Amino acid sequence: MQETKYTIPFYTEERWQNWINKVKESGFKLDDQEKGAVFVYMEDDVVLACLKVIAKYDKNLLSAEDALKNLTEIKEIILKKAEPVNEDIDMMIESVQLSLMGVFASCECYVEKAFEKTKSLDKLVKGAVEAEKEENMGAALGCIAEIGANILAGGKLGEKAMDDIPEGLVAEWLDGIDSISAAMVGDQSYRDDEPDEGD
Repeated sequence: MQETKYTIPFYTEERWQNWINKVKESGFKLDDQEKGAVFVYMEDDVVLACLKVIAKYDKNLLSAEDALKNLTEIKEIILKKAEPVNEDIDMMIESVQLSLMGVFASCECYVEKAFEKTKSLDKLVKGAVEAEKEENMGAALGCIAEIGANILAGGKLGEKAMDDIPEGLVAEWLDGIDSISAAMVGDQSYRDDEPDEGD
């Protein structure tokens, strides 16, 4: 008889809904940057869940297949269209979702080993910006995924790499990459063996 082991999910719909509720309660307006912190925490929470999947994969506690399955589950929760709240909040939630698309693409690229380790990540940033100009968003996201995968493998973006990035999808996706870098430096809890049950 096969033993079935209950595993705590890395992220749940309930947890995402809790964040949506916090955002609603914040009464955020675009001209009130102080209340904008809730969106940063919301994004970081998802980034840390993804990093926990990566940490388990790195320790051989998850196969590549299971790691990708868990990442897909998180992605499906996050990228569902949220119920409209008001114009300002809706725009910010969409911005968080776009940033996290860069995170998911990076994690998937890392697990699939679909990248080459490179020290010149700035070239990939330029490649992403160029691809966006040419409206080749698949190629742009591909560059972003490689940048993020390199960062997950211990690489670093040059300090000036994020300067002069035009507004658009690449800028949003790079914001997600920035969140990966910040989380890897700041919060090491994702390396723990025990999954976090969330709020």
